[in-house]
Amino acid sequence: MMSKKISGENVKKSSSYKSAKSKASEYANDPDKLNDLLDKAARKADSRKGPLAEVWNSLMACLRLLRAYATGRYQDIPWGSLVSIIATVIYFVMPLDLIPDFLLGFGFIDDAALIGWILGSVKSDIDRFIEWESTSSSREQNGA
Repeated sequence: MMSKKISGENVKKSSSYKSAKSKASEYANDPDKLNDLLDKAARKADSRKGPLAEVWNSLMACLRLLRAYATGRYQDIPWGSLVSIIATVIYFVMPLDLIPDFLLGFGFIDDAALIGWILGSVKSDIDRFIEWESTSSSREQNGA
């Protein structure tokens, strides 16, 4: 299994990712369920920061984007991008996926590959959110 090169595109074709994607719309339509997922993802990300170093900032931006979406503060994201990001977060929190997380040294290779690949495919949406986030917080600081 390890002899194949692990890429985000390969992970996206896995049955584990397809299962995660089939659940993503349900999470997108249920803010409480989405927030529970985000809590799990944040805990897992904090405990695995090293293996996720290359995608850390973008992953954190995605989690903030999804929280803002869940609260209704941010909705300016295409449905397909939203579902892809949520599916990736679902996949990330799944302990048994293409490469099970308990395999020390290998278990997060597929997670990092998928996160990096998805982040690249929704980069403009994430950038738009980060811009909204910075102007939104500037307005809040200025009392607007």
